[in-house]
Order: sequence, then structure tokens, then C-alpha cells
Amino acid sequence: MRILFIILSVLSGMIAQDYDPNYVLVKLDPDVKKSEFRSILDPTKYAIEKTVVRRLGIYKIRILSDQLTTQMAVEELRNNPWVEKAQLDHKVTTRQTFPDDNEFSSQWSKHNTGQSGGTPDADIDAPEAWDITTGGLTALGDTIVVAVVDGGMMLTHPDLAPNLWTNYNEIPGNGIDDDNNGYIDDIHGWDAYDSDGSIPSNGHGTHVAGIIGAKGNNGSQVAGVNWNVKLMAIAGSSGTSSTVLEAYGYALDQRALYDSTNGALGAFVVATNSSFGVNNADCSSADYSMWNDMYDAMGEYGILSAAATMNNNSNVDNTGDVPTGCTSDYMIAVTNTTHNDTKNSGAAFGATMIDLGAPGTSILSTYTGGGTSNLSGTSMASPQVAGAVGFMHAAMSAGFANYFKNNRAERCWAAR
Repeated sequence: MRILFIILSVLSGMIAQDYDPNYVLVKLDPDVKKSEFRSILDPTKYAIEKTVVRRLGIYKIRILSDQLTTQMAVEELRNNPWVEKAQLDHKVTTRQTFPDDNEFSSQWSKHNTGQSGGTPDADIDAPEAWDITTGGLTALGDTIVVAVVDGGMMLTHPDLAPNLWTNYNEIPGNGIDDDNNGYIDDIHGWDAYDSDGSIPSNGHGTHVAGIIGAKGNNGSQVAGVNWNVKLMAIAGSSGTSSTVLEAYGYALDQRALYDSTNGALGAFVVATNSSFGVNNADCSSADYSMWNDMYDAMGEYGILSAAATMNNNSNVDNTGDVPTGCTSDYMIAVTNTTHNDTKNSGAAFGATMIDLGAPGTSILSTYTGGGTSNLSGTSMASPQVAGAVGFMHAAMSAGFANYFKNNRAERCWAAR
């Protein structure tokens, strides 16, 4: 075992020392000028290739002599009295982690290579983020939950089922509120249309859920912003305000219960997604003020709400919109961008009310029937943000996660 450890240590050191063999880097003493250093360099051995950082006196030196190895050159230059430091010019690679999902190459929103005729890197930089984490748990061990408030979703979809939130304190189908949370048979969420635990299947909601958290790196279909996250299914994205408020209320109740029982009951809901609304409505009026109250109430419990703006080329600052015209600090208003990182011509905007744009045009995600489909709209943009909120909780340090849990008045501000 000891021999194996030594071998692995040597091999890891060799891998870590990948460098350009033709160059070294030097940092001159503060009082030494470039021209002075050039005058004392042996021209048969070295040449100053370029200035790397002028203010720090760092230069790239080409090795001219075949008799010098790179390590020999570094050692010799380190012994030069005019040189403060010398080192190898190490090779640096982009930190990216790619899933093995067989349709990932078509997900330009996660990793845009120009595969759909768009601009390379006009994406959310998912592989770079996945090199840090792939979602799922906080540093304190809390299971991260994102509430998908929509028309429902296909609970049995093979790319969603592994990430489906389950209320293990409830016994399915017995007609009893086993966990005393105020909701009967709420196994995977809540249906605010019928006020029961049955979740209808819905293509739109299935697509949105996949953007947030389709199971990643499982060799199948697509990857969500989070490879591992729990998706709480809440049906209630259309009909009336009372339906929407009941849907939001379920997410709020589960987070409040989680906090009050130290995680024994409820769910650690950190975000909701809302791909619905009332066009041209005034959220500041008495007719819609309860929407804003709802976002504030969820925010006070640590829930940020990502909301899709209108699918028309209107200025929300002038026309109004619910919910993206609401003023709650805990609601993030999102518009739709294309594979060229420009606003979709059919999406609303607003310098004051719209917080950001996210990929929402020709987005490949999960769909009813168990497969995938491309859809477009602000509905596809906001779940990128809701997913990112969930992802942030997985990426944050234990210190920040602890601060987030214990400072209810400020935690959402810090995360936002």
C-alpha cells in the first residue's frame, strides 16, 4: 500500500507539472528594467519573448539552447541576482465537466458551440459550473428543492423521476393528512386546481421541470441546470389568482414546516418557477397586490421566485405585467434570449422591471410521452434562473449556507 501511495504521488506530480518546454517565466526585482535585464541575458541561451505583466515585471523567456532543459533554465534564472522569481510556464485547461446524456450536444443553452448556428459561448456556462458541483445538497446536508409551479408534470418521465421530490411522511392514497401539514396525500406536491395531491401530466410543466433538474450524467436524454435536485410538482399556473396563490402557499408551507422542525418535516424549498402571468396587469394596484405579498412572504422564508415575463415585444416598465411588474425584492423577472445572446424579438423587456435574460429560444428539454422536445418562450428562460438559484445553494460554502439558514431577513438578499 505504501509503495502504491508513492507511485500515485509521483504520477500526480508529473501530471500537475504539464508545461510549455520552450519557455519559462521570470519576475524581475522591482528596481530592474527590462532593457537592463536583456543586456545581461546570454543571447545563446535566452531571449525575452514578451512582456506578460508590465507592472509586476513578469516576462516570458524563450529557451534557445538545446543544451538546456526547462528545469535547468528555471534553476539558472532563479540564481540570477536580478531575478526575483522564475517558474515553468504551466499549461492551464478550462475546468469543465460534461454529462454523458446522449442529447446534451443539442442543448445549446447549457453549452453553446455554435451547433445550432448561434454564437459560441452564448450560454449559461453549465460545464464550467458543473466542475464545482452538480447540485443536490447544501454543504450542511439539506436536500435542495425547487418548486415547479406549472400545469403539472409527467411524474413518470425517466429523466425526471429520479429527481422527483417525495414526501416520505405521507402515506399514499389513504385519505389522511399523515404528517399534519394541512395537505392530504401530498406525495410529490400539490394540485391547486383540485386542492388535492394528484398531479396532472402536462407537457409545458414537464419541459420546465427538465430545464431545472433533468437527471444529468445518466446516459439518457438531457441534463438540467442541476443534475441532482428535488423537483416539487405544484399544479396551479392558470385559471385564477386564487389558484396561483394556493400553489405558492403550498411551497411556502413546506419550507416553513422544514424550518420549524429542523428538517424533520416539509421541504427545503429554495426557489419557485413561474412561467405564467397576466399580461399588461398592474401589480402595484389593489387588484394584484396579493401576488407581491406572496413573493415577499416566500422570500422571508428563503425562497426566491423566478418569473417569466410576457411573450410579446413590450416594455413592462410602461405596460405593466403580473408577476414581472411586481416590486418584491424576492422575485426575479426573466426575459428570453436566443443562441446569439440577444433578446428574442417576441419577448418583453424593461430596464427597471426585468432583471435579466436567459436562454429561452428552441430549448431542448423533457416532454410528455417520456421523450424530449424543443420549445420557445420566456417560459423556457425563467427555469434556467430557478435552476441556478437551486444550484447556488449546492455551491455555497458551509459558512454561507449556515448564514443563509440563520438570517431570515437577509438570506435571500445575499443569494439574489
